[in-house]
Formats: sequence, structure tokens, C-alpha cells
Amino acid sequence: MKKIIGLLIILMLSMVFTAACGNGSSTNQQAEKGQEEKAAGNTIKVKDALGDEIQLDSEPERIISLIPSNTEILFELGLGKEVVGVTDFDNYPEEAAGKEKIGGMEFNVEKIISLNPDLVLAHESTAVSAKEGLNQLRDAGINVFVVRDTQKIDEVYTIIDNIGKLTGKTEEAEKLVSSMKKDLEEIKAKAEDVQEKKKVYVEVAPSPDIYSTGDKTFINEMLELINAENALKDQEGWIAVNQEEVIAANPDVIITTYGYYNDKSKEQLLARAGWQDINAIKDENVHDVHSDLVTRTGPRLVEGVEEIAKSVYPEIFTE
Repeated sequence: MKKIIGLLIILMLSMVFTAACGNGSSTNQQAEKGQEEKAAGNTIKVKDALGDEIQLDSEPERIISLIPSNTEILFELGLGKEVVGVTDFDNYPEEAAGKEKIGGMEFNVEKIISLNPDLVLAHESTAVSAKEGLNQLRDAGINVFVVRDTQKIDEVYTIIDNIGKLTGKTEEAEKLVSSMKKDLEEIKAKAEDVQEKKKVYVEVAPSPDIYSTGDKTFINEMLELINAENALKDQEGWIAVNQEEVIAANPDVIITTYGYYNDKSKEQLLARAGWQDINAIKDENVHDVHSDLVTRTGPRLVEGVEEIAKSVYPEIFTE
């Protein structure tokens, strides 16, 4: 608000000066016009996931992130210093741990306001449940940008581009997206060497409440990128697993994504009752990939693809 008032004062003084000078030289008039155009050019406008156009009068200097994926993008764009608040779940990069914590799924509105942010990056996945809190932030005069929720890598590029535009890091965002695309193309090129496509079962939550992922998820797209087949591709989204379906699918490889909090994940799978005839179990072809790499809508998705590729086709992707 102070910046807006300051800009108005400058423009008013410019108008007074012009009036006092009468019909000044055309050179002075052109110079003033150029300054006004430059000031107008500093305005940043980007539509968010809700279709709202967020307008900033200058690049944000104090940013709060309400989801870890947003934080990872901000740091990757070189905005670590501008990030003044993150959630309790933010664990990457390491510097994020030193930032002020504003809560978890239920963020602390008062704490956010006290940090005096120019911009709060929210997320579509919690925009409904957190609607009241987000409106309180808006009512306090804080710019809130809701980042799209997606399960498509192409849409992650758009998210990065939008955050880049919003924060004055357009060039950095373009370079990051270009690098991600290049790395994925290299992975796809290697995957062309696959002679026998493998069937893969990915477990994202262990027994007793077993969950996996089907079509229209990052993990399914990653498996397709490396020329592998999702054992549960006939279903969509996050799936409550029927163990008989997994046994019938008989995957060649099993990947878990929860080994970071369960270091016995492989042992437990190998000993799971009724699974002893599954090819992946017989061959002990069970691996773990950290869930953050395959679920967060950020730059590390490419690393997630690489880790899955190494687990499924080590002979091709492990140097």
C-alpha cells in the first residue's frame, strides 16, 4: 500500500510540475511520458487457479508458501531470501527448515499477517478447506495467489512459469522449465532401448490400509515415460488396493514410496501373506523412491522419474 501511495504522489508532483511550466518542451513531455509508461510496466498481472487475476505493483520482497511444492519452486528460482514463512511440512531445500513456520494444513492466519508478506502462495488442493483463512488474508490486504493442483508434468511447467512471472523471475523460470524438458527428453531417449516392457506396482501406503496410484497421476505418467506399465493403470487416481488385483496383475517390479519413514518396507512386502508367487517378490525386485520426488508439483519430479527408471530398468539407467 505504501508503494502505491508513493507512486501516486510521484505522479501528482509530475503533473503539478508540468502545469507550472506551461507548455514545456516536447522533450520534457516525452521524458515524463516515458517515466509513466515505465511505472505502469512494473505492474505484474497473473491469473491463478481460481481464475482470479492477481496484480502486484512491484516484485514481492516477502513471500509465504502454504505448500512444500511452492517452496521448492521459489528456492529453485533463487527466491530463498524472499521466502519468510513456510509450512511445518517443508523439508526441502535444507534452508527451508530455518524459515518461520506458519502451521500445517490449518495455517495460522495471525502468524502470516504478522510476517507482513507481499505475497502468499496458496494451493488449489486446499483452497476450499482453507477458504475462510485465505479470505482473512485477502481482507488484510495481502495478495493471495492460488497455484493450480495437477497430476500432469506439462502443467507443472505452467505453474513454474506463472510463479516466475509473479515474482519477477521470468527468465529463471524459462531456464528451469527448459532444463526439465531437456532432462526428460534424455530419459525418454534411453527408454527407447527397452526391449521387454516391465509391469510395475507402486505402493504409496503400506498395510493395513494399502494405497497405490492408477491412471491420471504423476506416477502413471512417469512409468509411461520410461516405457513401463502401471499394474493398476485401469483405475484412476489414488486407489485403495484390493490385494487380489495386485496378485492377479503379477508385477515384475514393486516400488514403495514410504521407505523414508518405514525402513522395513522391503522386508514387510517380501513377507506379505499371499504375495509369494508374484514375480517381483520371487525375484526380490522391490525398491523404494521417496514420495516427495513423485508427488510434489515442482522441479524434482524429473529426479523422481530418474529414480523410478533406475529401479525398473537398472541395466539401462544405472551408469
